[in-house]
Amino acid sequence: MDTPDNTLPKEERLCNRKDISDLLAGGTFCDAPGCLRFCYRKGTGSGLNRIMVSVPKKNFKRAVRRNLLKRRIRESYRKQKHAIDGTGTDILFIYSGREIMSYSDIFASIGAAIQKINKCTQTDRAESSGR
Repeated sequence: MDTPDNTLPKEERLCNRKDISDLLAGGTFCDAPGCLRFCYRKGTGSGLNRIMVSVPKKNFKRAVRRNLLKRRIRESYRKQKHAIDGTGTDILFIYSGREIMSYSDIFASIGAAIQKINKCTQTDRAESSGR
């Protein structure tokens, strides 16, 4: 029985400052349903899809609540990461709400974000092949 790999190893996390600044400078910012924003950049050459999660201290003063939201976002991504088309995508998830969303709502938002990334990259591929 072949099950998808539902892990999130260090290689799939975005940690390098240069990579993060490149993502913020050259990435595409979008909104997902709910309180989630994301920024992505295709074709990083890393061979892996890498993510970073941010929950601003401005909205959640207590670290316990920030960590809860980051855990929920990471787990939602981890369970749906196989749905991303291709490899070499850097993604930054930013939680912009002021209330704590349930896990099921975050799961749905991450799924919508992944679909949006896939749709945008397919249109980019179609435009580049049409030239």
